Amino acid sequence: MFETVKKNLTRIQEEIAPYTPNIIAVTKYFGQDAIVAAYQAGVKDFGESRALEAIEKISQLPVEIKQNSTFHFIGHLQTNKVKKVVEHFDCIHSVDSLKLANAISNAALEFGKVQNILLQLNNAHEVQKFGFDKEGLIASFPEIEKLEGVKVLGLMNMAPLGAPDNEIERLFKDVVATKNILEEKFQCSLPEVSMGMSQDYAIAARCGATMLRIGRKLFS
Repeated sequence: MFETVKKNLTRIQEEIAPYTPNIIAVTKYFGQDAIVAAYQAGVKDFGESRALEAIEKISQLPVEIKQNSTFHFIGHLQTNKVKKVVEHFDCIHSVDSLKLANAISNAALEFGKVQNILLQLNNAHEVQKFGFDKEGLIASFPEIEKLEGVKVLGLMNMAPLGAPDNEIERLFKDVVATKNILEEKFQCSLPEVSMGMSQDYAIAARCGATMLRIGRKLFS
């Protein structure tokens, strides 16, 4: 598997050049061997979306990989899983409400940590997806930023599956524009934009993504 991952990683990096966003290997459909192969190929960031299954997988990794990797929770987070996710993950990408941000903050304070989070923007207004609309995000942001147990690093977005490239590009540019609005309005720094997956990572890189969440194109 190492050779496959290394070849795919090199191809992805060449496709998105000269842009150099961080590539998060999405390993939710793959086993520990995929994480090990990606780590050996130079990947140090891993994304999972099913909490309990991911925690079990991560716990059994070699100590070196656990200590030198960053683990990202990228799926919808239910409040009853918050404590476990806060305990085991370095960054939560999918914070989609003030209520969830509050729960994460409270759990983080119990663990004596500040949890890095990204706020999920659903700017395509897809009813089947979670996330803030732009107005709700701007309205909730000052309350979230005040929470002692979280640090807002930026925004996360998922483009609609099957949308034409020009629509995906418009949505991704809007995510960056929204981030800029928040930075200016609230005098804060939001360095991260997590957007782009296997089907649209090249567009995301061009539009200003700092994190790409790639699974299938990396491991298959």
